Formats: sequence, structure tokens, C-alpha cells
Amino acid sequence: MTAEDAARALRARLSAGQVHTSGPQYESAATVWNAAVVSRPAVVVECRSTADVQASVRAARELGLPLSVRSGGHDWAGRAVADGGITLDLRPLNRVVVDPGRRGAVVGGGARANDVLAAAEAHGLTAAVGTIGTVGFAGLALGGGYGPFVGKYGLAADNLLGVEIVLADGEVVLANASRLPDLWWALRGGGGNFGVVTSLGVRLHASPQITTGPVWYSATDAARVFAAVTEIQAGAPDELTVQTGVLAGADGALCVLVWPTWCGPADPDSFLARLGTPLASQIAPVSSYAAEIARRDAMFPGGRSVTIRTRSLPAFTPEAVSVLVTQTEARTSPLSGLSIHHFHGVAARISATDTAFPLREDHLMVEVLGLGEDTDDRAWADATSAALAPHALPGAYANLLGPDVPAANPFGRNTARLRDIKHRYDPDGVFHAIPLA
Repeated sequence: MTAEDAARALRARLSAGQVHTSGPQYESAATVWNAAVVSRPAVVVECRSTADVQASVRAARELGLPLSVRSGGHDWAGRAVADGGITLDLRPLNRVVVDPGRRGAVVGGGARANDVLAAAEAHGLTAAVGTIGTVGFAGLALGGGYGPFVGKYGLAADNLLGVEIVLADGEVVLANASRLPDLWWALRGGGGNFGVVTSLGVRLHASPQITTGPVWYSATDAARVFAAVTEIQAGAPDELTVQTGVLAGADGALCVLVWPTWCGPADPDSFLARLGTPLASQIAPVSSYAAEIARRDAMFPGGRSVTIRTRSLPAFTPEAVSVLVTQTEARTSPLSGLSIHHFHGVAARISATDTAFPLREDHLMVEVLGLGEDTDDRAWADATSAALAPHALPGAYANLLGPDVPAANPFGRNTARLRDIKHRYDPDGVFHAIPLA
């Protein structure tokens, strides 16, 4: 079957203006964040409603073509694009409707974190999202969703209230705590393996005073800085989440990055006093958290080649810190580095079996970013992951795993239940998202 054959079959069910085999709309959907992705769909369907998604899923099944879902397009492994198949472009489904009285929102399956934050902020509310704003909210939340509010409000997945999803046979269902509870359990951490999520109910929160900003230290001070961060994190209230990193500073020199976020009362002077004199500090109250997250998008622009690996550390031991620094010093691209997410507080007080997301103890999720302008830093990323393995907890953050990366089981004790639910809702394996191991 040619691309035009598939397009003709889809146009019989949808508006011709929604089905693309070339042109600007096709290129926009086929081009994702990671420039190393070379997959090309046969057809892109611009989905403007849940009914469009239903028709497209049924057509893909009947035509025997692979199917993918594209919203933010930030999956580094490129699973948003179905090579030679049908890619559903959910970006038109980006509406966010806020109910301020109930502190909730209905979020379209194509909305990005920026969309959610901006809509919530218009009503004096905020949402648990990740560290940058261009990421698709649905993909972030379905796989977990680390972020600066994890201590106070939990993961993005922990703030879901319900999900509208199109299943592999085209049926539309609503999953929440009282309807299809097994599917609801799987969707909070198990990723997009069970259908196409067209909208999500999301819990919002009253906007507290946010104080945040990056603090930079020389890599030669890494042992001291990480020791101080360890003490701070151990006693941190839920309102303080401290993200860190090892990467190049503005002048290209290797630096340690410490990035605290307070959602509530803050004492940055005491915080800085415990860490010592920095190269630079930009900690300050922010008047708009939506604008703050949107500003961070420039840190990780699209168009670069990317490989990501992930490990989770129980703590910044001296041995682990030595690996973090020496491995980053050995990177072959100046753009490569480590982004380290702090998991604690509310997120760590949820049972490991209450949702599909399994790692509910305090930890540090290390995002190994192999970045390059023309080629990714894959060999370095693999070597760094291997070097961290002796110091890491079992498993990995499934939202960052690629299909070609052998890793310890990302779902631990939840694996058997996830596989059973996958078999019941998608026995033919129509949907391929994060690995189920």
C-alpha cells in the first residue's frame, strides 16, 4: 500500500484537509525535537476531535499500518513518528478548560505544559509539570513526570483525575478512580501503551509564592557542593525541591548546577550560605511561574541530535559524585551533561503499588543527556550509564528509556500487572510507548 492509498482511505472518513502526505502540515508533524530521528510517516492525520482519533485508529487497524501519536514530540527515541505508518497529530487538541472552583482542568491530549500553566495561572492556580514547557503534558504525566513541585504536589501522574482514551478497537472510554480502575492504575506511570489519550482531568493548586533560579559552582567544588546539597535535601520540607546538574556553564567550563524551587516560604540566603560562594546565582521570587517555565525552553531547543540514558541514585555518595564529575569531564560534545531530578515529599509517600509508577522512595533521577549539533553523544551516554550502574537503584525511569536500550526492569513489582492490563486492552500491540520490559 502506498502513502496515497492510505491517504485516500483516510480521506474517505475525514476531511481531506486533515490528511497529509507532504507539505507544511506534514513536515511540522513529522519533525520532532530530536534531530537524530529519521523516521517518516506515510500519512499524518491532523486530529481535531476525539471522533477523528477514533476513525484514524480504526483505519490504521484495517489497513495494517503502524500507528503513532504526536503531541509535544519530545520523546527522544522518536516514537511520536510511525515510520511508514500513520501519525496522529494531536496538537490541535490543545484546549485547556479550567474550573477554578474545583481547582481542576480538562486538558486536551495535544496540550503542552506551557498551555496548562498559562491557563491555570489566569485563575490564580498552578499545575505540577516538568522542568520545561514545550513537552507534551499527556506524555509527561502518563509516564510519571518529575518536576520542581514534586515534593509539594507529587508527580504529574499523581495529579491526574481521569483520562479519556481511545482504545485499540476505536472505543472511547473514561478511566478514573471509579471507572475502569485497572486501566486507571496503569495510565499513571505506564505511559501511552494502552490507547490514545484525547483529554485528561488534572488537579490544580492555589499558586503559592515561587522562589527559584539557578546557582552555578565550579566543578572543582563538586564534592563540597554535593555534600551540602545532600544535607539540604535530607531535611528539605515538601515545599523545597532541589534539582542539580553537571554541565557546561556560560563560558563553556564544566560547572555544578544547583537549582532550588520553593513553593511557599523561602530563605535563599541561608540556602546559599550552606553551599558556599557560587560563581553566579539567580535565585529570586518569580511573579509568573508559567513565564519562568517557558523561559527554560531555550535550554533544550529542538534541532539537536539527542540520546538519553537514565539512572536513579539513592544519594549523592562521594563515589557517585566522583562518577558524575569524571564522566561529564569525559564527554565528547560540549552540549552533553547531566540533569538530576530530586524525588521526595508527597511523591515519596504514595505506595509503590497505588499507581504503575514504582519507585516511591527518596531518590535522585539522573538524566544522562548526550547532545550534539550534528550527531548525538551516544557512546558517552552509554559509558556514563554503565559507570553509574554500581551506585544506582534497580530499574530506570521508563519515560526516558528507548526501545533499543537494555535496562533493568523499569516497573519492578508492577510489571506483571501492567503486562496483563496491556494484553487485555491492546492484545495486538497497536500502541508502542515506553517499554514494559
